Formats: sequence, structure tokens, C-alpha cells
Amino acid sequence: MTNYSPPYGAPTSPPPRVHPRKPRYSYVVDCLYQYTYVWPRFGREFWYYPISVQYGAVLGYRWTGRRWTFFGFDPDMIDEVACVPVPTLY
Repeated sequence: MTNYSPPYGAPTSPPPRVHPRKPRYSYVVDCLYQYTYVWPRFGREFWYYPISVQYGAVLGYRWTGRRWTFFGFDPDMIDEVACVPVPTLY
């Protein structure tokens, strides 16, 4: 048994200023707990911080330009995503 608990809640800082390049293939499940740029099938792209991926639902926080707000949507609405790794100090 481990004492690992995932980092729930909204990020405490804004997303990066520059968005990443759009990949050819991507999966939102690979981006859990990372700054993620989302290209939806319809509408404008946005920054997202996913905390849960379930059948028929992606849950997390969407950047409004000023703050993170809780936001959920259908993963079928995603065209592509790009994860931005959080820098760590080793």
C-alpha cells in the first residue's frame, strides 16, 4: 500500500504564455495533471488542466484568461491535445 495521493484541485499558476504545436495524434489521458492545450472539433482552442478521464467525460479546470474554473466535457469533442510538462527541479 502506498501513500500516494494525486494532486487534486486547480493549478495555482496560469498556463504557459505560448501554446504548443498541434500534434497529429494525441490522447487526453496522457495529459492528466499537466497543462494541456485543447483543440476542440468545434470552437476555439483553450488551456485545460485535466484531473479525470472517464468514459464519456473529461473533468478538470479551464483557463478563462484570469483564473481556472471547473469544466467538464465529452472527450469526443476533442480534435487534438498537447501536454506541457511542468518543469521540476532535480
